This record gives sequence, structure tokens and C-alpha cells, in this order.
Amino acid sequence: MRRLSIALVSFTLFCGTHYAAADELSDAYMKEYTFLKAQKEELVTRLKKEQLQQDQETARARNKVLSLQDKQVALSRELKGKETRLEKAQEELQDKTSNKDIIESILIQAKMSLEKYGVVLDETAASPADTMAHAFSSARNLYGKLSSIRTEEGRFFLPDGTTAEGEIVYVGNVAAYGISAKANGALAPAGNGEFKIWNRPGSEDDARALYSNQSPETLDIFVYENLEKDVEYQKEKTTQDVLRDGGAIGYVIVGLGAFGLLLLLLRVLFLLRAGRSEREITKVVYTKIEGGKADEAYNAIKRFRGSTARVIRATLRNITSDREHIEDIITESILNENRALDRFGSFTLVIAAVAPLLGLLGTVTGMIHTFDIITVYGTGDPKLLSGGISEALVTTMLGLIVAIPLILLGNLSNGWAESIKDSMEQSALHVVNLFEKSAAAK
Repeated sequence: MRRLSIALVSFTLFCGTHYAAADELSDAYMKEYTFLKAQKEELVTRLKKEQLQQDQETARARNKVLSLQDKQVALSRELKGKETRLEKAQEELQDKTSNKDIIESILIQAKMSLEKYGVVLDETAASPADTMAHAFSSARNLYGKLSSIRTEEGRFFLPDGTTAEGEIVYVGNVAAYGISAKANGALAPAGNGEFKIWNRPGSEDDARALYSNQSPETLDIFVYENLEKDVEYQKEKTTQDVLRDGGAIGYVIVGLGAFGLLLLLLRVLFLLRAGRSEREITKVVYTKIEGGKADEAYNAIKRFRGSTARVIRATLRNITSDREHIEDIITESILNENRALDRFGSFTLVIAAVAPLLGLLGTVTGMIHTFDIITVYGTGDPKLLSGGISEALVTTMLGLIVAIPLILLGNLSNGWAESIKDSMEQSALHVVNLFEKSAAAK
């Protein structure tokens, strides 16, 4: 019990002490809570104040940014306008510079063009525009002068190289006529600004008419571009000139053509001889056989010559043989005559086929020659190119001229030869038929 009493006393004392400590701790917590609450309120107040200040600064910054953006847009527009004005100013400057260059170029061309006609431009004018106006005025006056028919004293060369003094009638600036005691007629450029009488007749009356201010309905005129280059006299081209233009291949083609015509002529003579007296031979033979004198028919045609006569004689020699044997004799005789009838036919057609090929070869060599000249001398002078072009065209022409008649006549002669062969066969078989008919009648 004592122990129990002691325990109860101890528990009571412990609980009292614990309660006293709990009250003190509660007071301390309350004080701390009150302090923290005050701190919180102060922080909330400061936070609101800071947020209000930050919102005010943000609004001011936003307004400033918007103001700067508006200012930037205005500056951009102003810059763009200035750039546009600058581009226009540069274009105007370029146009003015280009116009100045064009004016200077025109003035140089005008000066060079007008100086040839003795017109001097006024280079002391106040501005290039005044100089240009003077150039146009001078050109207009010169155009009026050059586009009219006018007569001036001058000289020109005759065909023999001598000089004739007289009057020159200018037809604009493209043609002229010469009037002198030695000769009259159309004039052609002789080079270096000189004239010469053109060698084609028929312009004397036109020269006199224009000199007398008359207007003929037609003019025999020579139109020229300038007087700096000499114009060669026109010459009628002969066959020799054409052959010379064709070169070596042209001569070969003409030689082959002549040879082919010779062969054709010989073949015509052979065919004439082969088919001659055909009607007379068949008439004599038919008459003898129909009259029962077949043995006399052979002797009656001995005097005749030619393929037909030989075939008929071979038939009559074997007339008493059987039909199959006689037909073989006729076929053999005609085959023997084929060589003479077909003589030169194939070779003539070969020449006709080779001639245009040679013409093509001449065309190729002529063009090669032309390109070689162009490589060395360029294309400035057409006379240098005329030789190769002539060879290229003339050889083709000669090849066709040779080939066309040879092909035509060669095929006609072949047809003629086949006709003679058919006629011989028909005549020989008719003789056999007549003999068999006559023998059956007996």
C-alpha cells in the first residue's frame, strides 16, 4: 500500500508538472502564431504593392513599345519613300546618260554619213540638240536632193578603158546615166566612186530622154548599192564556161555522156540491121509455104541479112523435123541473137546510173572547196565562194542532163530489142504452123 501511495503521489506530481509545461508551450505557440500572422499580412501587403508597381511599370513599358513601333513604322514608310525617290532619280540619271550616249552616237553617225556628201555639221552649237537639229535639217535637204533626177558634170570610163567627159544624170542615189560625145547609156560602179558604161545595149535612148527631162514608160537601168566596189561586165555564159565551172568532174560527166550517146547510136544501128526487111522476109516465106513451095523459101531469103533472116533460115532448115525439135531450134536461134540485140544496153544504163553519182560527188567536193575558202578568207567576198558553189551546182546539173536521156533512150532501146525478139519468135512459129497446115492439106 505504501508503494501504491508513493506511485499515486508521483503520478500526481508528474501530471501537474506536465500540465504546467503544456500551458507554457501553448502560450509560446500563440505568440509565434501571432508573429507569423503579422509577418504574413505584412508580406501580402508588400506583395500587392509590388504587383501594383510592376503592373504600372509593365503598362508604361507597353505604351513605350507601342510608341516605338509606331515610330518604326513611320520611319520605314519614310525610308521606303526615299528609296523610291532614289530609284526614280537613278533611272532619270540613267535615262539622261543613255540619251546623251544615243545623241552622241547619232551625231557621230550623222557626221560620218553626211561627210561623204560634203555636208559639215555645226559642232559649235550651244547644245547637242541644236547640232542634232542641224543634222536632221541637212539630211532632209540631202534626201530631197538625192531622191530627185539631177544632172551634174562628170566623167566615166568606156568599155575600152578610156575616159569620157560629159554629163551624168543621177536617178536618185541608186542609178545613173552617162551622156558624152563618145558614148551614152546606163552607168555601173567602177570602184572608188567612179562610173563606167554598162556593157548591155539598149539604155542610150533612156539616157537621152532623162537628160532632156522626159519620162519614159520603162527604163533599162542598172541599180547599184554603192560606188566603192567595181562591178564586172556581164558576159554570156558559153558551154565551155559551164564545163569550166564544173571542174574536172564536170568534164568526166560530159565525156561519159558522149560515150553513152555513142553506144546508144551504135545500138540503134544494130537494132535497125537486126530487124530490117522483116516484113519482106515473112511475106516471101509465107507466100512460098502457102503455095506448097517450102523447099524454095530458104533460097528465096538467102540474100537478106539480120537477126530475123537468120532465125527464119534456121527454122526452114529444120522445117521437116518434129514440132518439139523445131521449137528448140527456134529458141536456140533467138538466144544466139540475144547477144547482138542486147549489145551496149546494160553498159548504157550503167553510165546513166553513174552520171548523177558523179554529179553528187562534184557537189560534195565543191562544197568542201567553198568551206575551205570560208575558213581562210571568211564570207566577205562572194566572188571567192562562187567557184566552189558553181562546181557544186554545175556537176549536179550535168549529171542529171546525162542520166535522164540515157535512161529514157536506153529503156526505149531495150523495149525495141524485146519487140524484135518477140517478132522473130512469132514469125518463126507462124512459118512452122503454115508448113504443118500445108502438109496436112496434101
